[in-house]
Amino acid sequence: MADSNDTVTIAAGEGSPGTALMGIGAYRPRRVVSNEEICEKIDSTSEWIYERSGILNRRVADKDESVIFMSSEAARKAVASAGIDPELVDALIVCTSTYETYVPHAAPQVAQNIGRNGIAAFDITAGCSGFGYGLAVASNMVRGGGARYVIVVGVERMSEGIDWTDRNTAFIFGDGAGAVVVGPSDTNDISQVVWGSDGEQSEAITLTKTLREYIDETQKAPAPAPFLVMDGSKVFRWAAVQIAKASARTLEAAGVTADQIQAFIPHQANGRINSAMAKHLGLPDTVAIANDIEQHGNTSAASIPLAMETMLREGQAKEGEIALCIGFGAGLSYAGQVVRLPAAPPAD
Repeated sequence: MADSNDTVTIAAGEGSPGTALMGIGAYRPRRVVSNEEICEKIDSTSEWIYERSGILNRRVADKDESVIFMSSEAARKAVASAGIDPELVDALIVCTSTYETYVPHAAPQVAQNIGRNGIAAFDITAGCSGFGYGLAVASNMVRGGGARYVIVVGVERMSEGIDWTDRNTAFIFGDGAGAVVVGPSDTNDISQVVWGSDGEQSEAITLTKTLREYIDETQKAPAPAPFLVMDGSKVFRWAAVQIAKASARTLEAAGVTADQIQAFIPHQANGRINSAMAKHLGLPDTVAIANDIEQHGNTSAASIPLAMETMLREGQAKEGEIALCIGFGAGLSYAGQVVRLPAAPPAD
């Protein structure tokens, strides 16, 4: 007679007591688009754009710089930065809202490109907070024994979903990819995530039409594709208040105070929002604040790893320092973590 279910023990995976960022990599498209070029299509000035957003330039991907290509390049660099055998990578997560097709998803193709075909690979779509969601999942996978090392990629081609004549959105977004390797550690260097969403205000960032509506329109006559639209004032008010509170909760959950961090790496949505959050948190003047938005714009799910890579590469932050990261945007959703920074990436 078979054992009863009460006597069956299901084995648990043997994970790591802690997790850490082992390496970081980035890919930025070749083409630089200035505010002056943006103003050729909208009624504005470079000064107005900079005052409103903190943006001077952004990168725009060419046809050969696809989501898959940019992700693969950033992932390769992250593994090289980590200095680990690629064979130890058991999973890969691509965080994006701009991959061009639903099926197949992006991650398995990126895994194949970096020589790890066959590993667990999946996409996460959570808007501008996507990287934080992916980092939380990866860290829990390593802690729980589901993977030894996990690559997390934040990547976007925002330029394909923008109406370049829309004065509200044309100047905001850019393209690019950033990646990190999450691995085991005897000490915990990635905090528990603090995350959430506000579906009641989800229409603050949306598309002009659904895919179904677009298909119905094109069956009758040629029609413009869906474009991203945003109620900037509503998003600004939500972020300045709610995300500052979420950032404070992230510090509390990590057992870290504002005067114990050396770097603040918020989603690069708007320079004014980031300044308001830093003030609300009472960050000391000694804390380095990421300003990747000035030269690369808002790259959505890619913005935090890109900003982190810039700070490390340019010496604004150093290996081993403590950083507060907070992503927020479409959904409306957010995700925050406190992390110990990895080493600066090798020079290209």
